[in-house]
Amino acid sequence: MQGTSNLEYLKAFCLVLAAGTLWSFGALLVRYMDAAQNYQWQYLFYRGTTVAILLFIFLLAKEGLAVVASFKRAGLTEVIGACGLVAAFSGFIISITVTTAANTLFMLAAAPFIAAFLGIVLLQEKVRLITWVAMIIALIGVLIMVVEGMEAGNLIGNLIALLSALGFAIFSVSLRFRRDTPKFTTIALAGMLCALVTLLVIFFDNGTLAMPLRNVCLSVLHGFVVGTGLILYSQGSKLLPAAQLTLLAMVEVVGGVLWVYLPIFGIHEVPSVLTVIGGMVVLSAIVIDGVSVRQPPPLLKSS
Repeated sequence: MQGTSNLEYLKAFCLVLAAGTLWSFGALLVRYMDAAQNYQWQYLFYRGTTVAILLFIFLLAKEGLAVVASFKRAGLTEVIGACGLVAAFSGFIISITVTTAANTLFMLAAAPFIAAFLGIVLLQEKVRLITWVAMIIALIGVLIMVVEGMEAGNLIGNLIALLSALGFAIFSVSLRFRRDTPKFTTIALAGMLCALVTLLVIFFDNGTLAMPLRNVCLSVLHGFVVGTGLILYSQGSKLLPAAQLTLLAMVEVVGGVLWVYLPIFGIHEVPSVLTVIGGMVVLSAIVIDGVSVRQPPPLLKSS
């Protein structure tokens, strides 16, 4: 039985790691955009719509007409989780346009600590000592990666990035809140809310949904990547504490730097020595947390 439990834990670990790896391609897709700074909200609209459609198709294939019942079962927990994900989606895009990417990434590294605190308070989850150590190591790694590009004095941008980290932590905790939480419904709701919020912003800003076809295609592809990653992430949330979920997702930071560097993708942004060192530190933190497990954490509470 213990072997089976460890195997299930390993599967959950790999699912979340795969989700973070998928999300890491997001930075590459944004780099391919034409005049990205002019189409943040339009990009979010099409990406959110794609996530909602993808999750609806997934739920329809998985549950058939019972998908209607899943949406009816969605309660306050799911709405709060969806709002958290919308904050994470929007906060990242806004922050990275008003402050440096380095500032944004460093603030996002707070997500595992926020998730750990919320998990302890709301779920009575016990975070292993080795996970705390790995989280601190990962935070140091991100700091090493971004220290050259950090700027002081941009309080608004930093706060928005912190809001994004808080939103992702809230979403992660909501997935763990109840055993019967309709997890995929939460993601579909987040996609719809994101599309609605961005549509309202564009409307009140007297803007338009129009943007270059290249950007539309990229935003749809990004939505597919994000949605698929969220499906994997939600599956892994059944066995992993919220703190560990968000820690593993930090592989997105390292992958994002790697993909824009590899010549095969045509961007070839050469990372600094400190960025490479910091990325290796982050990866080592994830490895340390993964190989240290002797038995999986407790399952979700039933109510």
